[in-house]
Amino acid sequence: MSYLNFDKTLLINLEKSLSKEMIRTNRAGAYNSSTLIECNTRKYHGQLVVPLPEIDDSNHVLLSSLDETVIQHGAEFNLGIHKYEGNNFSPNGHKYIRQFDCEVISRTIYRVGGVVLSKERMLVSFEPRVLIKYTLLEAHSPTLLRFKPFLAFRSVNALSHENDNADKSYQIDPQGISMCLYEKYPCLHMQFSKRNTYHHEPDWYRNIEYYKEQERGYEYKEDLLVPGYFEMPIKKGESIIFSAGITATHPRKLNELWETEMKRRNHRVDMFSCLKNSAQQFYKREESKTYLLAGYPWFGARARDQFVSLPSCTICIDRMDYFDDIMKTSLEEVEAFMNGDNSNIKLQGIDDPDVLLWLIWVFQQYAKYATLEKATEKFEKIAARIITYIRKQNHPNLLLHSNGLLFVNGKEKPATWMNAIENGRPITPRTGYVVEINALWYNALKFTSEMTRNAGNEHAADLMDYQAEIARQSFVENFWNGTYLCDYIDGDYKDQEVRPNMILAVALPYSPLDRQQQKAVLDITTKELLTPKGLRSLSPKSGSYRPNYVGGMLERNRNYHNGPVWPCTFGAFATSYLKIYKQSGRSFIERMLTGFEAEMSELCIGTLPELFDGNPPYKGHGGMSFAMSVSEVLRVLDIMKKYENE
Repeated sequence: MSYLNFDKTLLINLEKSLSKEMIRTNRAGAYNSSTLIECNTRKYHGQLVVPLPEIDDSNHVLLSSLDETVIQHGAEFNLGIHKYEGNNFSPNGHKYIRQFDCEVISRTIYRVGGVVLSKERMLVSFEPRVLIKYTLLEAHSPTLLRFKPFLAFRSVNALSHENDNADKSYQIDPQGISMCLYEKYPCLHMQFSKRNTYHHEPDWYRNIEYYKEQERGYEYKEDLLVPGYFEMPIKKGESIIFSAGITATHPRKLNELWETEMKRRNHRVDMFSCLKNSAQQFYKREESKTYLLAGYPWFGARARDQFVSLPSCTICIDRMDYFDDIMKTSLEEVEAFMNGDNSNIKLQGIDDPDVLLWLIWVFQQYAKYATLEKATEKFEKIAARIITYIRKQNHPNLLLHSNGLLFVNGKEKPATWMNAIENGRPITPRTGYVVEINALWYNALKFTSEMTRNAGNEHAADLMDYQAEIARQSFVENFWNGTYLCDYIDGDYKDQEVRPNMILAVALPYSPLDRQQQKAVLDITTKELLTPKGLRSLSPKSGSYRPNYVGGMLERNRNYHNGPVWPCTFGAFATSYLKIYKQSGRSFIERMLTGFEAEMSELCIGTLPELFDGNPPYKGHGGMSFAMSVSEVLRVLDIMKKYENE
């Protein structure tokens, strides 16, 4: 049985099956996503969702869904399902599903009387094209298949409504048709590997509902255009491939294309292989540049997320080729930023105060997997330049004070990863001396000194070590409150909230704390923040604790960093725990990992979401597949392998 396998009992239960989603990407920004029973519950869902930079920076849903109908002896059995007003689902095709599995690619098995039909889906690598393969496994009489495409042609941030501007005309393609509903959009080419009959009967299907959008307080009703339907006979043992893309293809080559793409796929047989697959879905190539997306379905390439996630999403899974490609793009854009040229920078938030410090941490992680010599050769010059750039007060929101600490202004604009806003201002205004930024600064100084010394420049290395010692002493004097670390310091105000940011001061390879202080920070983090899904963003003892990520946008933003659990904190916690307890801490971290393994079959199968509620049952929320969540659990799995080898 497949590691990711779901049977009829779960699939026909809408309360359970509608909460489970799947997503596949093509490593160039396009994706295919829906629920396991293919009833779309988000405006972001669709069979083919593609970036269209000629229109804007968002993704666009071209083909929302494809409904199949099995016809035998004149009787029609529709396999599709959509939600309409009043909690009505039609045409209830989920009742024919017998199994869903996703060991290699997603596959659904339907049974209609004596008919057993297999449906498999995949995206073509680096091409905006979805392939859906139908195989008739069993049939005792002549069988006909009918296909109805539901077209959207709109941004993932909008919804489609019936209108007179939609172009309902079509062009003939080899064994299919093409349509373009609106100007500026490319044509959508819908073709089959087998000859078929197309019946053009354009009609709007009105008031399809997406309950996930309703939960989030957004508009949630949509009208979709069904241009007509395709029909063709199918014999027992025969396979038919449907293709939808923004360019036409040759129907005779679809079988060959399918086999070629299948060879690229990896099996998902455990949590590591699932997360390895998921990590590679964040890759995005744009012409000569390569990025690591922050997540799906709505995130782009964000500098902090990219640097935190990069080592685990590439090096840990033996994709050094992508590490090199993404790093090349990153260094080009970092150089442009430090030179004051922002014209071609696509990394969002590259000017955030901690981003350059995280980049030096990436160099440090590379040195662990390669050697210090190789890291020095590749990255010593840019690391030294970053240190100089900060020391010379050239960064727009990093001010180096005489006490060796970095000061940031987070009152008007969020300065850290806790970046939710209300009325244009930060909800959590962390400003002044921020704990994780200064821990990263100390670590960056020490590691850059290490590379600089390795490069033979002893004088420059000594200066950095001297600067680091000043920063270390000031860090302890200012942040240490006798029990744990303050979250941020703004003038005379010291924020005493217990948050996960302090754990980074323990986890980083160079810590400004002594061992006793490190253990004290770990102890309070374990006692007040730890859950089976990672660390809470705020202690339940705080009067500001809001554990559930629910409601409209304003309520969710207020809760965002004030109680929910962020899985991306688990890497720092596990690293800290193993640093303090070494081999004796292995069993505890192994038990913690089981909490993440359970998520492989939950919110979005085979991956990890952005965050969870802070209280049991720790329901998943936010982006269905989040790079920092995936990367940090991958990092812990990789660390655990090394402990096992020891």
